[in-house]
Amino acid sequence: MLVNLQEIMKFAEEKEIAVGAFNTPCFESLCAVIEMAEQKNVPVIIEHAEVHFPCGPLHQIGPVMVDFARRAKVPVCVHLDHGTSMEVLEQAVELGFTSVMFDGSALPYEENKAETRQVVKYVHSHGVSLEAELGCMATVGGTEGMYTDPALAADFVSATGVDALAIAFGTAHGIYAKTPVLNFDIISEVKKAANLPLVMHGGSGVADEDYVTAIQRGIRKINYYSYMGAGAYQKALEYGREHPENSHLFQELSKVAADTMKEYLDHIMDVFYRLK
Repeated sequence: MLVNLQEIMKFAEEKEIAVGAFNTPCFESLCAVIEMAEQKNVPVIIEHAEVHFPCGPLHQIGPVMVDFARRAKVPVCVHLDHGTSMEVLEQAVELGFTSVMFDGSALPYEENKAETRQVVKYVHSHGVSLEAELGCMATVGGTEGMYTDPALAADFVSATGVDALAIAFGTAHGIYAKTPVLNFDIISEVKKAANLPLVMHGGSGVADEDYVTAIQRGIRKINYYSYMGAGAYQKALEYGREHPENSHLFQELSKVAADTMKEYLDHIMDVFYRLK
């Protein structure tokens, strides 16, 4: 069942849970996410980021994602992650995506606010939801992040009309070189000031108890992929070494990778949706 982000976030707020937003840059990841969401009977967000376009061009993987969502037995939002240009956002909307993210976090505040407002007008006119980002997340092994300012968040949300806000409180994209130190007070303060669903990027690799705390403070969407993708890669490599007679057949490695991703999803969905 294809739905937009607003419907998913309404469910998350009512249940006080976080809905998993899983990158699906390949067929194996897409199948794994939909299968596990149906098995656990939970709504889910499948998303595709610009950084994954080289291995999964939007015009190729996008229609497949939308088709899977329409045929799913659970509510599925199809989301473009970290869109940085109007051209890409428009392409996603035309392909049938029900939610997009405009990432203007690297822009000066007023410019981010003005551009986000224009994007909101466009996507809302097409029945599509909009996620934006305020603050600047750290990059693993790279730049330091800048925490989201709760006062600016309130102004930003009021001025733009966004449906969800990604905030910076200590997470980073990619594989962590050391355990992240999260400032949960920022979540609480932004939630109180801005009063809308909050999004956690750089979600994989965080301790289960930290997920729980973040959700309790107001996180309603958690982006999760890097550790799942890396784990699938490692398992496929191990299988290739242990089964040289089959390692020349890609479908054998593909199945191992998909099964490994389902193992990650089985656990993390229980945490996000408070199923156990």
